[in-house]
Amino acid sequence: MKKILIVTGGSGGHVIPSLTIYDNLKDNFKIQIVTDMRGSKYINRKHYNFSLIDVPNLFSNILLFPYNLIKFCISILKSYKYLKLNNFNILISTGGYMSLPLCLASNFLNIKIYIFEPNSVIGRVNKLTLSFAKKIICYDKNLRGVSKNLLNKIFLIKPLLRKQIYQFQRNKKKIVHEKKKILIIGGSQGAKFFDEFISKMITKISKNQNISVLQQVIDRKSKENISELYQKNHIKHELFEFDDKLFIKAVNYDLAITRSGASTISELSHLNIPFIAIPFPYAKDNHQYYNAEFYEKNKCCWLIMQKDIDENNFIDLITKIFEDQNKYFSIKKNLIELTKENSWEKNKFKLIELINEN
Repeated sequence: MKKILIVTGGSGGHVIPSLTIYDNLKDNFKIQIVTDMRGSKYINRKHYNFSLIDVPNLFSNILLFPYNLIKFCISILKSYKYLKLNNFNILISTGGYMSLPLCLASNFLNIKIYIFEPNSVIGRVNKLTLSFAKKIICYDKNLRGVSKNLLNKIFLIKPLLRKQIYQFQRNKKKIVHEKKKILIIGGSQGAKFFDEFISKMITKISKNQNISVLQQVIDRKSKENISELYQKNHIKHELFEFDDKLFIKAVNYDLAITRSGASTISELSHLNIPFIAIPFPYAKDNHQYYNAEFYEKNKCCWLIMQKDIDENNFIDLITKIFEDQNKYFSIKKNLIELTKENSWEKNKFKLIELINEN
């Protein structure tokens, strides 16, 4: 039986897909995950076999670059030893700076490498790795940042969603009730804008709309402040920092206001929850914008840039969404059409077929 190592960076956007790949392959191969301390908070040790590796971020502090470079070289040696000791046949990388030493060590050992890129722009580490990887598993045939001579390495697949997402009843609401249910997902980056500006806008919108809110917040302090704000304005709300069962609660919500990380908007789309995408403006290579642009071009979401948002146009947008129900339900219909071919079984078959290629 082939032994596969899945290596993933420390953000939820890296780890969640790695867990999905693990679940797809675990019945056919021996699987192990490697991440860092940041990534471990997203992994249930009871369900996943994983190890930790410490890899420095080379550019986190320019003054520490020489020291971090030495640590990085040591991490390559440790990765080499780890891979050789465990006799892995295949490495799958979901990106992030901590995956690079293991990818380099795998190349030295002639271990077959696959990289996974859920965004519409290839990540920097994935771009470095692509030259010696066998394939790049992705959702977009027009993946930005891939040179023409490497386009033959693109392996297209439908968005990889957590298994439980496929098991949920899709949002089939055919009317928007008087009480509007709004889901707010700030993500792990740039969530301060959501905690401050979006929360403020929700209180203003509540003056003219009957709403309830399910909202992700940065931390406990923000949770306390926003809860106090909503209580003062008589807004029914539930706040959370991280909830791996979020979409069980959110499936019947009318509208999401969200960053546009690939996993988040893929899951919202599959559950047929219309969303306003506000890309994180400082994302590397502006990949969140291109993620959302794909859905906007398919008339499946509303897209607004953070720099273009002000109090008036944002409130007007929310008001128009709920008033123009023809467009609202047209977007729900388009989401169903866009996601109808995506299934757990089809994705699992494609991944296993890819891994078993000679």
